[in-house]
Amino acid sequence: MDSDVATAYLDEVRRQFRGYKRLAEGAITQLKDEELFIAIDPEANSVAVIIKHMAGNMRSRFTDFLTTDGEKPDRHRDQEFEMDLATTRADLMRRWEECWNIVFAAIAALKPEDTTRMVTIRGEPHSVLQAINRQVAHYAYHVGQIVFLAKHFRSSQWKSLSIPRGKSEEINRKAIAERIPGPSGPRAGSE
Repeated sequence: MDSDVATAYLDEVRRQFRGYKRLAEGAITQLKDEELFIAIDPEANSVAVIIKHMAGNMRSRFTDFLTTDGEKPDRHRDQEFEMDLATTRADLMRRWEECWNIVFAAIAALKPEDTTRMVTIRGEPHSVLQAINRQVAHYAYHVGQIVFLAKHFRSSQWKSLSIPRGKSEEINRKAIAERIPGPSGPRAGSE
């Protein structure tokens, strides 16, 4: 892979991971402590369980990313879907931060030429690029679940994390006005 393309790819991966982390945290902070632990039906996961699972996955996949299998022998995935009743928001968020730090450190350590190296996940070979893309998709999936549940629990008190309902046209007009020079937009040399 071309070095410039690989560098751009790694920069984009960092941007996406930061964005998904920020999106999840924007939803999580809107929840009351007890809402973190509510499963909407017997087969559903609570936000707390999703956080616990994502953290377990991050630790396993990104610890010694280039040198060991992404499914670590000390990972007990099924236990990630069980919640200890003594677990608190602080416990969850501490683990969340610790494991995101592992992800960001692993990605920061990669060089452009590493993107074509091979790593394994459950003994199956993946290029670094494939392994990372797998995780981007996995985390996006679970962040979507967190946002969905938080929005469900907050209902009319939900604070939008993107464009609020019914505001698309207003946001579009404002964005266009800010890009067009002239009386209604920014002038040359202004910011």
